[in-house]
Amino acid sequence: MNKNIIKKKIYIKTWGCQMNDHDSSIVANILTQTNDYVVTKSPEISDILILNTCSIREKAQEKLFHQLGRWKKLKQKKPSILIAVGGCVAVQEGENIYKRAKFINIIFGPQTLHKLPKLIKQSYKNNNLIIDIKTKSLKKFNHSINKKINQKFTSFVTIIEGCNKYCSFCIVPYTRGAETSRNQKDILLEINKLTKIGVREIILLGQNVNAYRTYDVINKKKYNFSDLLYSISEIPKIDRIRYITSHPMEFSDDIIEAYKYIPQLTNFLHLPVQSGSNKILKLMKRGYSIEDYENIINKLKSIRPKISISSDFIVGFPGENDHDFQKTLQFISKINFDTSYSFIYSKRPGTRAAKLIDNTPIEEKKNRLAILQKKIIQQSFQWRRRMLGTTQSVLVEGYIKNNTQNLYGRTENNRIVYFKGKNELIGKLVSLKITDINYHTYLKGNIDKNQ
Repeated sequence: MNKNIIKKKIYIKTWGCQMNDHDSSIVANILTQTNDYVVTKSPEISDILILNTCSIREKAQEKLFHQLGRWKKLKQKKPSILIAVGGCVAVQEGENIYKRAKFINIIFGPQTLHKLPKLIKQSYKNNNLIIDIKTKSLKKFNHSINKKINQKFTSFVTIIEGCNKYCSFCIVPYTRGAETSRNQKDILLEINKLTKIGVREIILLGQNVNAYRTYDVINKKKYNFSDLLYSISEIPKIDRIRYITSHPMEFSDDIIEAYKYIPQLTNFLHLPVQSGSNKILKLMKRGYSIEDYENIINKLKSIRPKISISSDFIVGFPGENDHDFQKTLQFISKINFDTSYSFIYSKRPGTRAAKLIDNTPIEEKKNRLAILQKKIIQQSFQWRRRMLGTTQSVLVEGYIKNNTQNLYGRTENNRIVYFKGKNELIGKLVSLKITDINYHTYLKGNIDKNQ
């Protein structure tokens, strides 16, 4: 190997969910493992600019073209720069992106990103636009692990791609395609490999993880999400298991029961409800009622009384009146949600909700969102207050930036805790007594001397 080879510099910009973040990490793994490329944090010094897009929010296309406009100026100064656009907007818009931005070189999809080394080489050979967005391949997951990383304590592992739910507001089934579950052997092999670089916590990813379905050839039976949870729990050194995102429609009793028998499952669940009004849930085509959702939570709390629940909320959905919004606020209080992701409804072209009449003024929607978020913040603070004086299990992740005296770690319910400790605690689970809280974010703690 020529040690003097000049590696091309890559800059990756990511928008969207954890799935997109994980996809971007796979892109980085794929390209850097070839030894031809190195990832940088500055687009100004880069040879290749990669934009991994998301189409969940309204005006995603306009956001894309604003970003490409900024990159166009870089390309004018340095014409050899390659610009690649990937992700959900790339699938949704395809060649239409090129019609407005003729200076881009590559358009790729979430399931074709493993082809990027080949696509980049093709692009250097000719100046024609290269589009590769249509495939159902899961080959990208062969590159989930970066072998050059020496130590890592928490890792995402994608178990399922796509979605079959077709909620009326959502574009994902059209951009990421139908549900495709990874083979359980591949998932378990990946997790075993991750433990060898220090991983102790696994976060399972998917648009709808509890729709995971495959087949156990050895035992000749169906193998579902709860089966996968049990299998992962048997892997030595995996101390924690989380997952995002799940759907209430398929949150079956076998998944709930797993919380009784799998201690590695954290006392934290993100389960999107979207609205507290059955009328709105029906318009959203969610397939469950508020009563169904509450029943799931009650069953979970009978097994894990202290479990913390997080959720998603869409405010200002077409047809939502003040009475529907008040029902959502009441439901937030009733379930006592800890945290949430909440947004004003975004009209997505091609979805069923785009055809619904929307008479609510944007200022009213913004006001409702502010009220909802304030309520969640207040409840979240109360959750933190209840943690004060308690002993929490914390996975230590490292030192605070520019401070070698204080370490930080994460509790089961996803809270960051700062504390004084030594280097040998990094990567381990420790018991910390919570001594101080902050209104918005962090906690402070001391090592429990009784551990």
